[in-house]
Amino acid sequence: MVLEMRLLSRRLLLAGAAAASLTVALPAQAQETIKLGLVAAMSGQSAKSGEAIVRGLSLALDEINAKGGLLGKKVELLVRDDESNPAKGVIAARELVQREKVVAFFGGLDTPVSIAIVPFANQSKVPFMGVWAAGTPITRNGAAENYVFRVSAVDELVDVALVDYAVKKYAAKKPGMILINNPWGESNEKGLKAALAAKSLPFSGVEKFETSDIDLVPQLTRLKESGADALFMVANVAPSAQVVKSLDRMGWNVPLISHWGPSGGRFSELAGASAAKVHFIQTFSFSGNSSPKAAAVLDGLKKKYPEIKGLGDVTPAVGIANAYDAMHLVGAAIAKAGSTEGQKVREGFYAIDKYDGLIKSYDKPFTKDNHDALSSSDYIFTYFKGDEILPLMN
Repeated sequence: MVLEMRLLSRRLLLAGAAAASLTVALPAQAQETIKLGLVAAMSGQSAKSGEAIVRGLSLALDEINAKGGLLGKKVELLVRDDESNPAKGVIAARELVQREKVVAFFGGLDTPVSIAIVPFANQSKVPFMGVWAAGTPITRNGAAENYVFRVSAVDELVDVALVDYAVKKYAAKKPGMILINNPWGESNEKGLKAALAAKSLPFSGVEKFETSDIDLVPQLTRLKESGADALFMVANVAPSAQVVKSLDRMGWNVPLISHWGPSGGRFSELAGASAAKVHFIQTFSFSGNSSPKAAAVLDGLKKKYPEIKGLGDVTPAVGIANAYDAMHLVGAAIAKAGSTEGQKVREGFYAIDKYDGLIKSYDKPFTKDNHDALSSSDYIFTYFKGDEILPLMN
């Protein structure tokens, strides 16, 4: 009986591991393909964002394979669900690198997860490309040999943009901060304080909250009593919605200027009618975008994913756009390297000259001193109208 129970437990563990992974490609022999990986939240409140990342990567991958793949081989993508858990993210990264032998892998949504993976990526010398998480220390991690690159926002730059917007749009003179209590919140607290100091602006206070909190009235009341005339918000979908609902309960109609956390899922549904009041940053929007590249990618998405009928179905567009450009840039780095060896691929990133991407035309996007392909000039401010994210006219 004991032996039978052990065997059953082993089967369940193996089944669970299999259920937690997904391969986005037709099965192929390892020697016949180049493998790339993704570690992202594919379940829970951020599943919609994880889905967007997979779609962007997959569409770009189809384009690469249609042109013959890389180094004469087809490319496949292996996806692992980190469940927004740093420990599970590291386990997934190890499995992709050590067992699946991926040439490079992409990072997902959560800054704490990506920060946990960074030391492993640098130690294993396998390039790790961020496509969402914006924590400044992800790419600026102090490693002598840094294998972490990113096509996404960077907190340090986002925070400057948030402060500039608050001053320009709302003439804010004493803003406050309502931040998630994790490394992402810490990264932005540091960045916002620096951005405010650069403008010689005071802040009314800093309040933290947990992902599970459902009543933020006490924290918001302290900010109101301290004279906050605008609020900077940093949190993902569900906790951001709780901030909005708590403000509604208080009847406090204060400007709410947010990092891009609300874009990652069902924010308009969870926050209600006041969701439209939140102005948040993005790197891309299909809405109001007349570029031929945007039209071609949107058409490709509709063909590949028939459930996409309109612009509301590609929210969050940043997940698609960041991932799409990141996949093509990784492909360019491998092509420049002429090899799948990690150290040579890393050098390949520095050798990329130009790439006409979805977000922008990239000109030498990576240098040894800068592993972030996007700058603050690539950010736009947006808001929700129903399920669609629309750009704000500045």
